Formats: sequence, structure tokens, C-alpha cells
Amino acid sequence: MGNSPDYAKKWFTARGWKPFAFQKQLWTAVKNGESGMLHASTGAGKTYAVWFGALNRFASTVTPVEKPKKRKPPAEPITVLWITPMRALAADTARALEAPLQDLQIGWSVGLRTGDTSSSERARQSRRLPTTLITTPESLTLMLARADAQTALSTLRMVVVDEWHELIGNKRGVQLQLALARLRRWHPQLIVWGVSATLGNQGHAQQVLIPQDNGVSVQGENGKDLRVDTLLPPAIERFPWAGHIGLKMLPQVVAELDSSPSTLVFTNTRAQSEIWYQALLEARPDWAGLIALHHSSLSRDTRDWVERALKDGQLKAVVCTSSLDLGVDFLPVERVLQIGSAKGVARLMQRAGRSGHAPGRVSRVTLVPTHSLELVEAAAAQDAVAQRRIEPRQSPHKPLDVLVQHLVSMALGGGFIPEELYEEVRGAWAYRDLTLADWAWALAFVRHGGLSLTAYPDYRRVEPDEHGVWRVPDARLARRHRMSIGTIVSDASIQLKFWSKGGGGKTLGSVEEGFIARLKPGDGFLFAGRLLELIRVENMTAYVRRSTVKRAAVPRWNGGRMPLSNELARAVVARFSSAAEGTFVGPEMKALRPLLEVQQRWSGLPTENSLLAEALKSREGWHLFLYPFAGRQVHLGLASLLAWRISQRQAVTFSIAVNDYGLELLSATYVNWSEHLDPALLSADNLLADVLASLNAGELALRRFREIARIAGLVFAGYPGAPKSTRQVQASSGLFFEVFKQYDADNLLLAQAGEEVLREELDIRRLEETLAHINSLRFDLHQIKRPTPLGFPLLVERMRESMSSEKLADRIRRMVGDLEKTAETGKN
Repeated sequence: MGNSPDYAKKWFTARGWKPFAFQKQLWTAVKNGESGMLHASTGAGKTYAVWFGALNRFASTVTPVEKPKKRKPPAEPITVLWITPMRALAADTARALEAPLQDLQIGWSVGLRTGDTSSSERARQSRRLPTTLITTPESLTLMLARADAQTALSTLRMVVVDEWHELIGNKRGVQLQLALARLRRWHPQLIVWGVSATLGNQGHAQQVLIPQDNGVSVQGENGKDLRVDTLLPPAIERFPWAGHIGLKMLPQVVAELDSSPSTLVFTNTRAQSEIWYQALLEARPDWAGLIALHHSSLSRDTRDWVERALKDGQLKAVVCTSSLDLGVDFLPVERVLQIGSAKGVARLMQRAGRSGHAPGRVSRVTLVPTHSLELVEAAAAQDAVAQRRIEPRQSPHKPLDVLVQHLVSMALGGGFIPEELYEEVRGAWAYRDLTLADWAWALAFVRHGGLSLTAYPDYRRVEPDEHGVWRVPDARLARRHRMSIGTIVSDASIQLKFWSKGGGGKTLGSVEEGFIARLKPGDGFLFAGRLLELIRVENMTAYVRRSTVKRAAVPRWNGGRMPLSNELARAVVARFSSAAEGTFVGPEMKALRPLLEVQQRWSGLPTENSLLAEALKSREGWHLFLYPFAGRQVHLGLASLLAWRISQRQAVTFSIAVNDYGLELLSATYVNWSEHLDPALLSADNLLADVLASLNAGELALRRFREIARIAGLVFAGYPGAPKSTRQVQASSGLFFEVFKQYDADNLLLAQAGEEVLREELDIRRLEETLAHINSLRFDLHQIKRPTPLGFPLLVERMRESMSSEKLADRIRRMVGDLEKTAETGKN
């Protein structure tokens, strides 16, 4: 390859561009046949760094066709696989990759293969794959499940994994690890490159992607100017509470949008995006057609239109969710607004990078707090971004549901010999320590369903033939499996269509089945920026028409609240610690000073060296407020643990409330908190047993098992046009859960469900770290006379569980009024 052409130099020079040092380093590494990881800030030129590495090594110039009517020669065979985590990125990536090919007369083609690819295009690709195929982990696995997969990919030379940070920490990343292990067995010299912008543990990420030799690490230009500022509220609430969506800031947001040619407005949930889009239109009706809405539940056509209009500079603003987080290149976007705290440094940097998305341009994100305490998070986020304290992401360890699915896929993809596949699977980082006992269990499970499902033909999915090659003999089971490949699991969704006589009209998108089930014909709701009225529901499709109702429901999509990350939490505590010493740096902390002074006067402030605790006697009972700043998930486990351990000392029951800052324990009977808050109560000894005893671990495990059962192929979600309802799927998975518990207690999928509860629902490792940290701190227990600004949000969190929205709002209004009167008097 020493004489290969330098396409990069030719193309960059023609545009007056000068390549960065990291780009040239990567081109040399690929030319030398090396794999590796590129880590660079958003908009720094990562795509062309990897793309020209591939072109310089593998491409050749074709002779131009002289006669226009003469048929073009076929493109070069499949050479590069470009893996993207999101379908929305695929089209944008294709445009970027195609740009140099015609200019340089390179005889390569670029194609897409995702869930949105048409059947005709798939048929063409089945005959001949493009030179570069942009695809997702799920579509790649589907390709590997074809009997001719090895032949079809025989000319593959390089794999690029874009936005690797979005895949490494979940089962989709594990699915990709297994696919890469197969491709490496077919092509031992395969070059693999990962591309990422926001990773706090680059070494681990690289080792997971390239476990054989770890490859080369290329560090890109990280000097990109990223500016974080805050939109300050006109008035500071000294007793804030979560649950707001930030609409009090609407006038300021409108003014900011008015002053900028093109802005992305990020929200943390789809429901919040719907509400904000409608509010902006009501505030500025003249913006109709100039602002748009984008989230993953909208129809593909709608999302495509928004992305094209944004790229072409036709839109003033787009209200969006994480659907636009990743590397789609929208050059016209000048700034980003983030409604509410982003809860993580990496997420904030990723979203900020959607503005100024080009080398040398400034990326700017403005934080819009939804309540007063988010001003502390805004100030802390600025500190963490400046210091590049980015969250690490860890690969899951040995998920057996993904392995079981992979075994069936490989049985379809030409079959496998167990001994050979075992070594191949162990080449994937997640399964590096897979034991022969685990392997034997997985083989038995796909062959006859394990100990408890032997009598059922549907679970005899894979069998060895007369040559010892394991295959899927049943065409029906093969078809069902291909339709179920993937690790993204969500509740059944209902398609939304406009009603028209003789059949459904335009598709608007989808909402979860549970939301539609709560509506009756004639009810109004908000979706895709429209007020709609439900007409009827038929065959998992809801037919609607436009409505003029005054009040409308907003769909709620399932998805856990994002917990405060460790990195951001530490920065928040550091800001509180400075305030405790009388230092208020920056406009956010100066604006928040009245709240912090009340907190200090009535109780105290959290510091880096102390654990703030507050004890309160009220008409409800005896309260303990504790502020470890470890995130909602950890606080739930910690609150349950403390409640259970205290109940072992005295007969008492507790109500629990948690948020990202702390927890509340409430008892109707007297509890001497000074006596109970000792090292033994907060010890990590017997942590696992005590946590499991303190929670309804069986119910939590069942919830995790529903996902595991679908990935492992135990539960089939239905055929196109005839999907099963969420209730049917849950009932089926619940039945398997009970059967395994009773007749197959050693089933490894049950054990996996328990492990995932501890790791993902409760974050047991972070809980253990939190307990160790707490025990290194000085206890700062205050006997308080009334809820403090930090404790008040926890009170509201608990009341929300038992009161309607209207009653809760009235109650909060009265409580805040009383607290504000007391604060004005200057009382302690």
C-alpha cells in the first residue's frame, strides 16, 4: 500500500483546507493496517479523518466514462462497513461520505441499510452490496443471519464505529461486539476504528472495541471553544420544587430565539418537547412554519423534513430531544438552548456541539433552569465542562439474553460448530470470561428451552445436523427470529393516523399503548405540535382528527428520569461548599444567594467535607432529610436500606422520597435520629443482602426479566400489522418468570435479571462507593423547625404520589406562602 494515492491531500488542497495533525496521524495508521480509536470534540473533522484513511488505503481512481449513454462500470465491492447508532445519522453520514467520491473520480458507492431502508433497496443490496454500507448494529446482525453472509462480505476490509460512546454502555454495543468477533474470524486483518467525542474512559472504550491488540489511540483537536451560559430567571423562588417544565422562562426563551438565526431547543423528554413547541407557537403565531418539533415518536417523513429544513437554513428553531443529540451536521445552527438540567457533562457537551458544528467555530449552549436549584447545576456544569470531567461508560458484562439471540442468528447465518463459535464469542470483550458451563447452558437453552421448556416445539430453535453443524430447521421460527433481532425493547406502541373515509390518512407517529388506553373517543391530546381528537382505535392504530379543545392531555412515554451523574454531582457539591464559605462566583450563584442564605440560616449547606442531615418534627411525623448528592437511583437504594436497617432496631415503618440531591424518611412514630445515624447504619457490610431484603426485589427482577425474555426470544412481540399488546407481552414474560422460579431455579436468565436490578435499577456499585464516601465525611445533623429550601422539594416529591395535580398545586402554594413569610422575618 506504499504507492496508494493521497486522496486526502488532493481534496483538501482543492478546497483550501489544511488537515489537522490528528487527521494525518489517523491516515498513516490506516495506511499501515492499524486499528484504533479516534477521540475528538464535536465538529472537529472526525468523519473525514476516518473516511480518507479508508480511501487512501483501499480506493482507486476510475477512468471517466466518455459517452454519456454508456453504462457506468459497477462500483467496487463491499469494502467498508460504517456503523451508526441512530438511523437519523445514516442519511447525513452518507451525504458526507459521497461528497469526495465524484470529485476524485473514485469508483465507490455508498448505501444505507437500516430499519427505514425500502424492500426494493434491500433486494438490490442482496444482489450486490455497495462499496461502503452505512448500517446499525441490528441491521448488521440481520445481515450476518443470512446463509450467504460470509460470501456477501468476503471483500470487507474495514469497519468504522461512529459515536461509539452511545453504544459501549448498553446491550446494542454488546450485540456489535459479537458481530465484530464474527467479522474478525472471517477477516483476521480487518481494520476497525471507533469514533467518539465524549468519553471519560477512553482506554476502556478502546479495549472493548479492539480487544485483541487494543490498537492505536488518536487524540483529536480538543481545543474547540465551547461556551456554557445560563438564562437567569426574573425572580428566584427560595422554596423550589421539581416537576416544572420551565414555562415561566418562556418570555426569555422567545427573546433569545428572536435574536438568533437558528437554534436547537433541547428538552429532556418527548412530552416536554411537545409542550414547549406548542407554547412557543402560542407566544409567537408568526413563527408558524419557521419553528419545528423533532422527537423519535414522530413519523419518519416528519423527522426527515425537519432535518432537511434545518440543514438548509429554513428553520429559526427546532424543539427536540435526544433524537438530535448525535453527530448530524447542521451548519446553520448557531446556538443551543437546554431546557432544564442536562444531568450529565457528556450529554451537555454533546448537545452543545450541535451548534458551531465545524472546525474553528464556537459551540454555545445556554441553560434554561426550570426551578431555582438548577442554577447550582448550571454553574457546576460550567466548571465540569471547563475541566472536561466527562462520565465514563462501562460495557455490560456477559448478558446471556444477547448471547442466546446471537446463537440463533449464527445458526441462521450458515450454521455453527459449537467449539469454534465458543472461541469466537470469547473474542468479544463482554464475553472474555464466558465459562464452558455458561456456554453449555446457552446451547441447551436454544436447543430445547432448558429444563422447563423441553416439551414445547417453539423453543427447539436450533439443532445440530448430521455433520454436527447447528442450524435452525423450522422456517417459521427462523422468520420469527429475524423479526425479533435487536436489543431495543419498548412497550407496544399505537400508530397515530388521521381519519379519512375508506381508510387511514397520513401517519403522524406513535404513542405508547397505555396512554391511548386512558382516552375515550372525543378526548383531545397534543401530538406532533397539533391538537388532536381521538376518533377510534382499531388494530393497534388510533385514528384522529384536528381538534379545537381548550384542554388537552400530553402523551407520556416510558423512560426513567436521568439521574445526576457523579461528575456533575461533585461539581454541584463544590459550588455549595464555596457558598458555605461566603463565596458566590458567577451570575448563577449570585442570583441564588437569597435561597442559599435561608438554607444556611435555617440549617446548613452541604460541603465537600461534611454530610448534611436534617431532622424535623411535623404534623405528619418525624422526618429525616439526608443529602449525599449521589443521584436518584442510588438514593432510592440508600433510603430503602436505611429504613430496613432502622426497622431491625425498633418497630417502625417509613415513607420514602428521593431526588438527585438527597432522600427523606418519614415515620409516624418517634425516631431518635442522633442515635441511629452511626457508622453501622451506613456501613457497606452485608450490603447486597440488606439491599435485597429492603426492597421488593422479586417485582424489580420481574420488570427486568420482561426485557430479557424478549431479547432471548422467549416472547414474540407479534408480526407486522398484528403486534401483541403490552399486556399480552408482559403476561407471557411473567408466566415464564414464575415457571423458571418454580421448575428451573438455576436458569441463568433469572440470575441475569437479579444482576441487572442491582447494576442498573439500583446502581449497586455507586451505592457502595457512596457509603464509603459518606463514612469519610463529618456528620452535620441539624434539628430544624420547618422544611428548608433543600428539604422542600423532597416533601413535594412524596406528596405527589398521593395527591392530584390540582390539589398538589394548591397545597404547595399555601406551604410556599407560609415559608416565604417566615423567611422574610429573618427567623432561624
